[in-house]
Amino acid sequence: MNLLLRLLINAFALWATAGILPGFEFDGSFWELLLVALIFGVVNTLIRPVVRLLTLPLTVITLGLFTLVVNGLMLLITTVISDSLSLDGGFFRQLLTAIAGAVIISVVSMVLGRIGGTRDPS
Repeated sequence: MNLLLRLLINAFALWATAGILPGFEFDGSFWELLLVALIFGVVNTLIRPVVRLLTLPLTVITLGLFTLVVNGLMLLITTVISDSLSLDGGFFRQLLTAIAGAVIISVVSMVLGRIGGTRDPS
């Protein structure tokens, strides 16, 4: 049940980000949104730990700020895999939009996760 709730929270966060952020667009149905949320979850589960390990020196040097770039890259990878999610512009603009989108998704997911009880209340 917790996994399904996290999937729904991620789907809502992606949908909200598409509504808030110019250049970040979702074109699809509810089921496609759930599929994109699932892809995003799989990318974060499988690829993100490897990328975080490889970029650990940069993360330490930037006092953790490079984590924003890593999160943006995970969202960028999700847009490449998914046909329903898109970013406008060239690579640099797409990366900046993905970083901003990752920040919005993180905030929305954190708030909804606290409300839904999917995160530890520490």
